[in-house]
Amino acid sequence: MSTYLTAAEAAAALGISVPTLYSYVSRGMLSSAPESAGKRRLYAADEVRKLARRKADGKRAGKVAQKVLDWGVPVLESRITLIADGRLLYRGRNAIELARTATLEETAALLWECDQACFDAAPDAPIPSSAWQAWLKQTVASAPHERALVMLPAAAAHMPRLFSTGRQAQWETAPALLRVLAAALAAVPLSREPLHRQFAAAWGVRHRRHVELLRAALVVCADHELNASAFTVRCIASTGMHLFGAVTGGLAALAGPRHCGETMLVTALFHEAREAGDVDRYLAARLARTDIVSRTILPGFGHMLYPDGDPRAAVLLDMLAERAASRAERQALADIDSIVRAAYDATGLAPTVDFALSALERVLALPSGSAFSLFALGRAAGWIAHAMEQMEDGRLIRPRARYIGPDEPAH
Repeated sequence: MSTYLTAAEAAAALGISVPTLYSYVSRGMLSSAPESAGKRRLYAADEVRKLARRKADGKRAGKVAQKVLDWGVPVLESRITLIADGRLLYRGRNAIELARTATLEETAALLWECDQACFDAAPDAPIPSSAWQAWLKQTVASAPHERALVMLPAAAAHMPRLFSTGRQAQWETAPALLRVLAAALAAVPLSREPLHRQFAAAWGVRHRRHVELLRAALVVCADHELNASAFTVRCIASTGMHLFGAVTGGLAALAGPRHCGETMLVTALFHEAREAGDVDRYLAARLARTDIVSRTILPGFGHMLYPDGDPRAAVLLDMLAERAASRAERQALADIDSIVRAAYDATGLAPTVDFALSALERVLALPSGSAFSLFALGRAAGWIAHAMEQMEDGRLIRPRARYIGPDEPAH
């Protein structure tokens, strides 16, 4: 049960005068309630304590610390990725241009600051094929991310020099990690084939124009600065955990519905819109029941860092339109285009990379979960870069919390 303070008690807890307390109420900083018997106004002790601790943080520091955790000012220095003015740059290289020709391996080498020869020369993960097949059999009914969350830690136990922080050892571990993750997500044997071709073979993608789409998708997903999964990876790496452990943590964070798990929500959106028939009416009805608390408008639309539209989505959707050849592909793309148009007319929002990956999955008739797998494998290249950078920094990431609960009872 909440306890209440009188005006004098609340003012004393805040270190202010009673008139100043009244001004706090008028400015919306505090609320008050009438006493059940009497004419006084009372103040919730929890609310007073919360405001007092904010004041104790310092005039500005507490507010800044709170804002950096929600799309706020930069909180860590990094040389990996820049997002500014609608651009996405990997170590100064335009990621959208890279997506037109580069492989994920080439992009990873750029992010890790090694050359392609370093990637190619990296040894295979020394995992017995019998053990790998057993793990696949045990996880055959699992979703791709669930299977990878099981198999990455199991594979880590077979890796040599796992805890070595030397850059050469990391350059040997990192390519093996990507290959293990690709095989786990696709449920196939370990391979040294190019990563996008491994996915293509696993999913039955035969046309070169479609294989190129998988390659481009992996590249645009390679990194996106300090998002939830990358921050998770950096926190784990700062404790001294190895690359396999850090990437496993990133994968767990990625699977949440407010991160790449949003691809699942977009897939559901496609299905519902098609079943409804009238896309405009369907979206209008959906928008009418938008969850105001979570600020969800439509899954796959609107990105805080790209007010004019996500360039990753734009390049993938453009490439998809260029390569959709069969009648079924063109029809699926037309359905998707109608959703993009109707959503923009209704909200003014453009599609995000989550939408584009789900569109690719639908138009190419890829297995369920392929959009997530593309995102996860591509992003793992960036996670590894963040882990390496954090290990080089050497500091433990350990922020402080602002306590807003009750104090120990006074005696």
